[in-house]
Amino acid sequence: MKEIELKMQGKISRLTNSTFKFDERIKEGWFSAVYFLKTREIVKEFKSDNIVTMQFFQKNHAVLCGTDEVIALVKTFAEQPEELEIYSLKDGDKISPFETVLTITGPYQSFGYLEGIIDGILARRTSVATNVYNVVKAAGYSGIQKKVIFMGDRDDHFTQQAGDGYAAYIGGSQAQATHAMNEWWGKKGMGTMPHALIQLFDGDTVAATKAYHAKFPEDELMVLVDYNNDCITDALKVAHEFGDKLKAVRLDTSRTMIDQYFLRNQDVLGTFDPRGVNAPLVFALREALDKEGFSHVKIVVTGGFNEERILNFEEQNVPVDMYGVGSSLLKINIGFTGDNVMLNGQPQAKAGRKYRPNPRLEKVE
Repeated sequence: MKEIELKMQGKISRLTNSTFKFDERIKEGWFSAVYFLKTREIVKEFKSDNIVTMQFFQKNHAVLCGTDEVIALVKTFAEQPEELEIYSLKDGDKISPFETVLTITGPYQSFGYLEGIIDGILARRTSVATNVYNVVKAAGYSGIQKKVIFMGDRDDHFTQQAGDGYAAYIGGSQAQATHAMNEWWGKKGMGTMPHALIQLFDGDTVAATKAYHAKFPEDELMVLVDYNNDCITDALKVAHEFGDKLKAVRLDTSRTMIDQYFLRNQDVLGTFDPRGVNAPLVFALREALDKEGFSHVKIVVTGGFNEERILNFEEQNVPVDMYGVGSSLLKINIGFTGDNVMLNGQPQAKAGRKYRPNPRLEKVE
C-alpha cells in the first residue's frame, strides 16, 4: 500500500498526454453538449475578449481521480492551451463536499465546450476510485489488510478498462483482472482459471489444474473449487494432489446455490442464509484444510462482493485472504459540476454558486 499512499499524498508524477488515447472527434465537438458548442460560437463573435474562471466540485467525501486525464484533455483540445491557467488537486487526494478540485482560467471559447467531458471524466474516475477505496478499507477492518482484486472487466464496456483500472489502482486495489486495466501504470493483469477450463476437462477440477500447472508452471497456483458446487471436497482433492504447490483456492458459488457441504450437514442450517459464498462455508473450508495439513493454502472469495458484504465478513473474522470484486466498484455515484465563477477577474456566477478558493490547488505547468 505504500505506493498508493504516496499517490494519495501527491508524491507520484502526473500521467502525461501520451498516456491517453483520445478520440480526435473531441476537437470537433462530437462529444460536447450542443448548447456548449452554440455558446462557443456566440462568444467568438460577441465576447471574444472576456476571460472566465471555471471551477469544478462535487458533493461527497471522496478519493479524487481523473485530474491527470482532464489536464491532458485540455492541453490536447483547447485552443491555445498554453494561454490557459490551470490549478488542480492530484489523483488520489481525499476531497470534501463542495471543495474546489480544479480551476481553468482563460477565454471561454478556448475550452468551455469541454466542460461536460471534464465533468464526466472526473465523475467516473472518482466514483471508481472511491468505491475501491471503501472496499479496500472494509477489507482491512480486522487490522489485517486483505488483498482486493479489481474484476470489473465483464461489468462494463471494454473501452473503459484502462481508465477504470487506473482509478481502481488510485483507490487501493492491489491487482487487476486484465492487462488493459494496468495500461496506464505499467503492470500486467492477474488471473488463473475460469469455470470454462474445468468444463473443458469434463468437470474434473484436478485434471484442469494439472493442465494449468503444466502450461503455466511459474504461476502461483490458485484453483477455482466451486464448479461442482462442492467446494470443500474439491479443495481437498486439489490440495492432496499438489501439496505445497497449491497457493490458494477460490470460491465463486452462485447466490442462488447451496453448497453440497450444507446438504451433507443439514444440522447447521436454519440460522443463516446458506446460499452463495457465505461465512459458515468459508469457516468450514478453512477448518478442513487446516485439519488435513494445508494451512498454507489461502482462501479467495468472489461473486457479488461489495463494501457492505466485505465489512460483514471482516466483522465476523471470516478467514478470507483475498476478495475479488467487480460490478459494485463501477457504480457512478459521484457527480461533478463545472461553473463559470469569475469574469475578467471579478466574481460573476449564477445564484447559489461562487468562487471557492482552495489553497490545496497546485498550478499545472
